Amino acid sequence: MTEKSRHIPLVSPEHAERIRRWHENAYRAAQEEGAAERTFRYLGRTLVVPPGVQPITRMSHLLGEAVLAEVKDSDRVLDMGTGSGVNAVLAASMAAEVLAVDINPLAVETARANAERNGVSVTVRESDVFSAVEGEFDLIVFDPPFRWFAPRDLPEAAITDENYRALTEFFQDVRSHLAPGGRMLVSFGTSGDLEYLRTLAREVGFAAEVVARKGLVRDGWQVDYYTFRMRVGAAGGELD
Repeated sequence: MTEKSRHIPLVSPEHAERIRRWHENAYRAAQEEGAAERTFRYLGRTLVVPPGVQPITRMSHLLGEAVLAEVKDSDRVLDMGTGSGVNAVLAASMAAEVLAVDINPLAVETARANAERNGVSVTVRESDVFSAVEGEFDLIVFDPPFRWFAPRDLPEAAITDENYRALTEFFQDVRSHLAPGGRMLVSFGTSGDLEYLRTLAREVGFAAEVVARKGLVRDGWQVDYYTFRMRVGAAGGELD
């Protein structure tokens, strides 16, 4: 990775270091919690998550509940970075069509199994951002990795995106996959570089409003988690 392509955080050096410490704690906790297969009862669905796939967390409901409130029965939905398939399963309970993609082959298998387990129809593909995605969608759901560090293994790639390569590509290409009048639900938090997300969205013409927000305090530091609804050129608040 060249110096030019390296992510330079838009947060202060002190804040960036705190994010790094937070991530190390989160990574160790994820290794311990994800060492065995787990079954979650979540928003009326049952999901089985094996080791190597991002589990459902205490903040997942901020996006999941927004998906249930947002999806229309006529929608064609894309769930980007589907992980266990949780948001694809939720969307498929109402949407006309759902495509779920993930870069992790095990996540693809898991999402497919969870869709079948919950009796919904979801097309699941392995894809690096939009590499295996065709066409336009009325709703795009994205729960990206929050941190810009290099992942040490494939499971960690669910929470880290080296130099925000995938996040940047997503915003560069997403408008060509969003139907006229379409919208996005995007999850992010202040344990990542939220100002960079704000910049990416603004540069390609998205306005956003906060549809869910919750704080979590750990080690004396509050991290705020958000779900944003984004539309091209729509009136909306800043991503604060």
